[in-house]
Amino acid sequence: MIIYGLNPVLEALRSGHVQEVHFESHGGTRMKQLLDLATERGVRVKHVSTGVLDRESERGVHQGVTAKITAIDNYTVSDLLRVAETPALIVVLDNIEDPHNVGAILRTAEAVGVDGIIIQRRRSASLAGVVSKASAGAISHLRIATVVNIARAIEELKTAGVWTVGLASEASSPYNLVDWSLPSAIVVGAEGHGLRHLVRSRCDRLAAIPMRGHINSLNVSVAAGIALFEVVRQRSLGQSSIE
Repeated sequence: MIIYGLNPVLEALRSGHVQEVHFESHGGTRMKQLLDLATERGVRVKHVSTGVLDRESERGVHQGVTAKITAIDNYTVSDLLRVAETPALIVVLDNIEDPHNVGAILRTAEAVGVDGIIIQRRRSASLAGVVSKASAGAISHLRIATVVNIARAIEELKTAGVWTVGLASEASSPYNLVDWSLPSAIVVGAEGHGLRHLVRSRCDRLAAIPMRGHINSLNVSVAAGIALFEVVRQRSLGQSSIE
């Protein structure tokens, strides 16, 4: 799998996933840091032309570097539950196909310290390329479970005692009145369509982010970020705004 961009390649090197690095120029502090780390880790480094990088990145913004990495470790839902902190925090992506949105969610999720991400095998953005770049390398530090059926994955979470909360603009309950001190999963759906009916029906509850302006919806990555940091706020204070 090919990834590109300074941050994604640096983070992949730090996590031990890189097999080979291709670069265009030695210039710049961050590029030197990257190449030094690759050498330190015993990773093969090769100087190539801009044209090669353009092809490998499919003309993405590669910042002069690409890397071939090992396949991202694939976890099961059971794996995520087994290694989760107490209380667990998991993010479920329901058919989000825009790679920039997926990458942005992964970046925020890693910053928050989630225990894992659940995505569907089909009708979801590929984790390579744009997703990796948009995540700023966060993808290299996350546990990601790729499942056949999101609704069944939610049932598995519920059976394990995880409170599943779907973000939906039409929900009557605001997100900050959810008790996030419980083991929780935040379920987010694609822009435009939102959560699919079956996925929505499987959630323990739905919660909305209140709007005060004329626009009645948020970018999905922004909505996920708001909910994730509400979890952090409640847990850091050791309290919640329970409905």
